[in-house]
Amino acid sequence: MHLTVTNSRSKTLTSNGTAIVVFDIDGVVRDVGGSYRRAIADTVEHFTGGAYRPSSVEIDQLKSEGVWNNDWEASQELVYRYFEAQGQTRSQIVLDYNAIVAFFQSRYRGPDPDNWTGYICTEPLLLQPSYLESLTEAEIPWGFFSGATRGSANYVLERRLGLQTPVLIAMEDAPGKPDPTGLLATVEQLEQRHRVDVEMPVIYVGDTVADMYTVEKARTLHPGRSWIGVGILPPHVQETPERSEAYGETLKEAGAAVVFSNVQQLTPAQIQHLILCLGKR
Repeated sequence: MHLTVTNSRSKTLTSNGTAIVVFDIDGVVRDVGGSYRRAIADTVEHFTGGAYRPSSVEIDQLKSEGVWNNDWEASQELVYRYFEAQGQTRSQIVLDYNAIVAFFQSRYRGPDPDNWTGYICTEPLLLQPSYLESLTEAEIPWGFFSGATRGSANYVLERRLGLQTPVLIAMEDAPGKPDPTGLLATVEQLEQRHRVDVEMPVIYVGDTVADMYTVEKARTLHPGRSWIGVGILPPHVQETPERSEAYGETLKEAGAAVVFSNVQQLTPAQIQHLILCLGKR
C-alpha cells in the first residue's frame, strides 16, 4: 500500500498507514456547551413563550435517543414535547420550522449572517493543531464528518485551527446521523486524497449516541472493513464524576469501544493499540 499524507502545512510523506481517523466536531474539536446547547435552550424558551428552558441534562436525554443530532430539529422536538406535556396534540401545535432555524442562528451565529458575533465566537477549542500534526507525522490520514453546517465547521477548522482545505463532510453534504452516508463519503475522500489502495480500518470519534450508531450502521453496510467507534466526554458532562460515568456508559452501550475525556488522548499509540485489539470487529 502506498499512502501519501498532506497535513495543514502541506507537508507530504509516504508510508504504510494503520488507520483512517474521522472526527466529529461539536463536543470533540470544540466545546459547544455554551454555544449550540445554549442556543437550543434559548430557542426552546422563546418558542414556549418563556415557560420552559431545557436543562443540559434534558438536552442530553433527548440526544441519547440517537436521532436528534440536528440541533434545529432537537429544538423543535423539545418545544413539541413541552406542549404535549401540557395536554396538546402535535396537530394542535403550530410551529414554523424555518422560524425556529432563524431564531437559533441569530443566537448561535449572531443577527448578522455576514459578520458573526454570536455564541460561536466564544467556543473553547478541545484540541490543538499540534495534535493533528502528530497524526500526520505518524502517517495517519484524518478528516471530519459533522452535523454542523459547513460555514460553522469551517469557522473552527480553518479560521480557529488554521487548517487548509481539510477533508470535511458537513450538514449540507449528507443525510443526518446516524445515517452513515457522510462517514462513508469522508473515508472515500481521504482514500482519494492520500492514495490509499486497501481498506484500512476506520476510527470515528464522536461525543453522542448518534455518532456511535453511525459507526454501527457503517459496519452493517461494509462488514468486511474494521469500524471502531471512539467516544469523547463533552466538557459539560464532566462537572461531576457521576455524570461523566453515566454518559460514558451510555456511549459504550451505543457501541463505543473506548471513551476518553479529551480527544487528544487518542494518540497514535492508542490508535495502534485499538487496531491491534479491535481491528477484527
